[in-house]
Amino acid sequence: MASGQMPAENKSPIETSGDHEAIAREDGLQPPNVEYDIERVEAVYRKLDLRIIPAFWILYFLCSAIRSNIGLAQTMNADVGHDLITMLGLSSNDISTALALFYVSYVIFDCPSNLVMSRLSPRVWMARIVFAVGVIGACFTAVQAAWSLKFLRFLLGVVIAGMWPGMSYYLTLFYPPSRTGKRIGQYFTAAQVSAAVVGLVSAGFQLMDGVGGLVGYQWMFLIYGLLAAVLGWTLLWWLPERPLPPGQKRTRSGFMKWLPPTPEALTGEDALVHYEDLKRVYHPRPWTLKDLGLVLIDWRLWPLTLMYFGVVGVGIGTQLYGTVIIRGINSSFTGVQLSLLFAPIWIMDLIAILLVTPISDRFHRLRPLFFSCAVCIQIAGLLTVTFAPTWKPWARYGGLLMVGFGLGPTVPICMTWTNEIFQRRHGEVGVAAASALVSGLGNLGSITTTYALYTGWPADAAPGPHQYRKSNLTMIGILCISILSSFVMFVALKITGNKPSHKISSSGGSTIDGSDGFQDGAARRELQQRGFGRMWWSKKR
Repeated sequence: MASGQMPAENKSPIETSGDHEAIAREDGLQPPNVEYDIERVEAVYRKLDLRIIPAFWILYFLCSAIRSNIGLAQTMNADVGHDLITMLGLSSNDISTALALFYVSYVIFDCPSNLVMSRLSPRVWMARIVFAVGVIGACFTAVQAAWSLKFLRFLLGVVIAGMWPGMSYYLTLFYPPSRTGKRIGQYFTAAQVSAAVVGLVSAGFQLMDGVGGLVGYQWMFLIYGLLAAVLGWTLLWWLPERPLPPGQKRTRSGFMKWLPPTPEALTGEDALVHYEDLKRVYHPRPWTLKDLGLVLIDWRLWPLTLMYFGVVGVGIGTQLYGTVIIRGINSSFTGVQLSLLFAPIWIMDLIAILLVTPISDRFHRLRPLFFSCAVCIQIAGLLTVTFAPTWKPWARYGGLLMVGFGLGPTVPICMTWTNEIFQRRHGEVGVAAASALVSGLGNLGSITTTYALYTGWPADAAPGPHQYRKSNLTMIGILCISILSSFVMFVALKITGNKPSHKISSSGGSTIDGSDGFQDGAARRELQQRGFGRMWWSKKR
C-alpha cells in the first residue's frame, strides 16, 4: 500500500528532466512523492528478476564458455595427439600470447563499448555483443595455425568488450546500486557453472573425437559458438528496454524501426511503484565529454581498479591454467580426469557467491571487509598449493578448492561498490564509464597471469617439485595489492566522503534534492543498512 497514491490515469507524460518533473508537480499534473510498503517494492524487483536475471545468466554462461574453452582445448584428447597444442604445433609462448591478446583488445574497447551502450539501446547492444561472440567463437573451429588462433582471440576480445560492465550498468537501470550485489552474484554464478559444466562436458566432446572429420575441441568450439549466435538474436525479444516515466510513450526511430519490439519490463501499478522508488533512472541527465572527463580524473577509480586487478587476474589464471596446475600436481592424470577435477573448483566458487553476495548487500557499507576476507581465503589456498608436500597431491588440490571459494564473491562485490560510488557521484555516465574502466583496466591483471605466468614463464614451468611456485607467489602478491587497495578506499571515503560532484549537483536531473538530499525512495533507504532484518526467521508468524 502507499500513502498519497493517485490512480494511474491521472499520471501525465513526463519529460526526462528533474526540472520538468518539479514543474509538473507544481502545476498539479504530477502527484507528490509517495512511499510504498517495502513488501510491495520487493515484489516489483522480484518481477524484474524473472525477466532479467535468467537472460543474463544464460548469456554469461555461453560467453564465459567461449572465452575460456581454449584452456580445456590444450589438454583434450592429448593422449592421441588431438589436443590444440599438438594439432597446431603451438609453443608455450604461442599459447600465452593468444590468451593475452584477448585481454589487450578487451581493455582497449571495454569503456568505448559501455559508453555506446549508454547512448544507444542497452538491449540491442547486449544482443549484438552475444551474437558477435557466437560467430567468432564458431570460427575457432577452422583454426589451423598459431597466427589464426591469435587473430581470433584478439577479435573475440573486441566483440566481447563491454559485456561484463554493460551487464552491471544495465542492472542500475532497474535496481538501486545497493541491491545489485546479490543480482550480479546470481548471474556471475554462470561463469562458475560454465567452468564446471564445460569441464565436464568436454569429456563428452573428447568422445566425439574424429566424428565428421573434426577433433574433440573443434566440436566444442562449433557448438558453443552456434548456441551463442542463436541466443544473441533471441535477446532482442527477451531483454526489456530501459524504463520510461509513467504515461510517456516509447517512440521508435532510426534503426530501431527495423528491430523487433520487446514488452515493457513493468506495466500498471508495478511501473508506478518502480518509478517512485527509482526516479533517478527515469530522469537521467544527458552527459557530455566534460562529464566523462570528470569521471576519468576521479581518484576513486584507481583503488577500485587495483582491487579488480588482483582478483580477476587470479580468477582468469585459475580458469585458464587450472587443468595445467592440476596436471602439475599429478602428471599421470588423463584428459578426462583433469576435466572432472577442474569442475569442483568452480562449484566452490558458486557456493561462496550464493552465500556471501546477498549478505554483502544487507551490509553494503562493509563491502571492503567482505572483499578482503574472501581474498585472504584465496591467499591461503595458493599457499597450500605452493607449499604442501609433493607426496600429498590431494592437499594441494584442496588448496585449489580454497582458491575457488575465495574467488567467488570478490568480482561481484567490486563491481557493486563501483556502481554505488559512481552513480551517487557522477550519475549514469559515472556507472557506465567507471564500471568499464574498472573492468577493462583491471583486466591488465588477466594479461599478467596469462602471458607472464605458468606456461608463459618457461623457467617456472619446468617439471619438478617447485613447478609453478613463482607464479603462485606472484598471484599472492597481486592479491595483497587488492586487499591494500580496498583498505585505502575505505579509509579515504571515510575522510573525504562521496558527495555528488558539483557538475551533477547543479544539473537538477540526478539524485540530489536540496530539501532532503534524495529524490527517490531507494536512495533514502540506502542511508541505512538493512542488516538481517526482514529475514525469514525474523518475520512475524
